[in-house]
Amino acid sequence: MSTAHPLTTETPARTPAQATLSLRLASGLIGMLLASLLAILNEQVTAQAMTDIQGALSIGHDDGTWLTALFEAANVATMVFAPWFGITFTLKRFTIGAVIATMLFGVLCPFAPNVASLYTLRVLQGIAGGCLPPMLIIVALRYLPPKVKLYGLAGYALTATFGPALGTPLAALWTEFVSWRMAFWQIVPLGLLSCVAIQQGLPDDPLKLERLRSFNWTGFITGFPAVAMLVIALLQGDRLDWLNSSFIYVMVGGGALLLVAFFVNEWFHPLPFFKLQMLSRRNFTHGLTTLAGAVTLIVGVTAIPSQYLAQVHSYRPLQTAPLSLLVAVPLLITLPLTAAILNLKRVDSRWVLATGISLMIATCLMGSFMSSDWTRQNFYLLQSLQILAQPMLIMGILMGVTTGLPPTEGPFASAMFNSLKTFSAAAATGLIESLGTAREHFHSTVLVDQLGNHALIASQSIDAAHGLDELAHRLHEQAVVLTSADLYRVMAGVAIVLLLIVPVLPVRIYPPWSDTPPSSH
Repeated sequence: MSTAHPLTTETPARTPAQATLSLRLASGLIGMLLASLLAILNEQVTAQAMTDIQGALSIGHDDGTWLTALFEAANVATMVFAPWFGITFTLKRFTIGAVIATMLFGVLCPFAPNVASLYTLRVLQGIAGGCLPPMLIIVALRYLPPKVKLYGLAGYALTATFGPALGTPLAALWTEFVSWRMAFWQIVPLGLLSCVAIQQGLPDDPLKLERLRSFNWTGFITGFPAVAMLVIALLQGDRLDWLNSSFIYVMVGGGALLLVAFFVNEWFHPLPFFKLQMLSRRNFTHGLTTLAGAVTLIVGVTAIPSQYLAQVHSYRPLQTAPLSLLVAVPLLITLPLTAAILNLKRVDSRWVLATGISLMIATCLMGSFMSSDWTRQNFYLLQSLQILAQPMLIMGILMGVTTGLPPTEGPFASAMFNSLKTFSAAAATGLIESLGTAREHFHSTVLVDQLGNHALIASQSIDAAHGLDELAHRLHEQAVVLTSADLYRVMAGVAIVLLLIVPVLPVRIYPPWSDTPPSSH
């Protein structure tokens, strides 16, 4: 069999030759980071500003949910295949093209003449944006010298922590003080800057168009619709009552069958998009498993306070923005500091990961004691723990997944890591929405039953509240509080499971610059 593997045809001598990081190459890497951050900000800000976007364009709630669902489905599905195309068309050309496409579709979105046109633009923008984050890991593994590789991964970690945390503040800034259109247009300056940096900084690689002749059509035809259908089911399931809806039933059943076919094809195909054999490595498997839980936790500890404050105290994004900024800004310091700690040979990354998970558990347990008296100030301590927890968690995972990984396997790792990260975010959103709806209905029923069993108290409550509307509001408020506390307990349970597998599954690893092999124990 030929040694020219479609995902390993990069010049293997390039990475070892990079003993030092030149200023020009560093600018190219920064451009890739900006491109990846651009994609995350576009996703998060438009999602947070969707209420204002729907109002400005006279789009109803149900139709509006599809703007997010279709974007996310296209975004997640594209990440599975983007690394293959990035290698084929070269990292520089492919990334610049994807950035330009993302900007172009974003500029056009506010001018869409109807909902169908806006759906189409959002799908195309989701495809373009989904091409960007996977490129960053490939570039970091390929070009960064061992001594600074963890700092490059800290830059990638910004897209999983800093980027999402900026979503609410930026959405509040544009919708409250400028224009809802800026939710789409904000990416243009960042995109232009990233294109210039990438063009000037990254080396020129030759096109590998001959790889198109051996394209894995079976994997693409089964994998893309499988992921897209499952993401749509996750994001629309709560609204359509899950398997009680024939549409969700088809999405889940069809998506699952296609996904199984995709995995079978990838296992046996000589030129796969996913190299499933990499799962035989304990640290790689542990990293992907923990990644799914970590993304769920980050989504949960971000969404629960925002939803509670919006429903109970009618906070708009402008009022919840300080909570996000409290986490986002310090991450610019704690992420590189965490990388510096992990770069020390005597530091066991498993302890750093376990510490981050423990801080997550503490956050969730404290949140489980919330009451209706809680306002934004009560969440400051909880969110402050995230300043340390998120970098330890994400950097510990990244180090476990990438240490010892040759650059030729970077595209495989990037495809699996990024697609799982974004799919887990969609799954976490669906979980929080569905569990929140179920628990809120449960608590509402219990509260109404308790009130009905005390007729005198109910009568006094109605008189004191000046009517049934006020009483209904108070019941709903208390149900939201109890539901939020339940969600925190679920997140704590997820974190405890992640903590329990730390001493069992991963093996000891050392910084990339160290030649010490992983422990066999």
